[in-house]
Amino acid sequence: MENLHAFEGTWVPIEAEMDGEKAPREFTDYAEIELARGNYSVRFGGVTADSGTYYFEEAGLTLAGMQGPNAGKTIPCLHKFEGEILVVCYGLGGMRPDRFGTSSGSQRYLARYRRKK
Repeated sequence: MENLHAFEGTWVPIEAEMDGEKAPREFTDYAEIELARGNYSVRFGGVTADSGTYYFEEAGLTLAGMQGPNAGKTIPCLHKFEGEILVVCYGLGGMRPDRFGTSSGSQRYLARYRRKK
């Protein structure tokens, strides 16, 4: 069972990459994800761009998009903590990643987050 207290909160990316390409600093500086009571919201510059629910199953974390570009999509993920850092690898193509990493055409998004102060 997940320790929801450790998982829930507002997180800001330290670094991120998509399909093997590092996300630009302009993106990571304005992004944040809030995880609270089974709901998630992704915001850019304080504006919600994507939201839905999340749940844990035996294989890992899964997001279910409700509004925004991921509405109607299920995004299986791998996640882990590295000390206080939350690392999430999102399977944007609908397949749960088999490792923490991306490559060209993998349809994976990998992010390392720190808790927002």
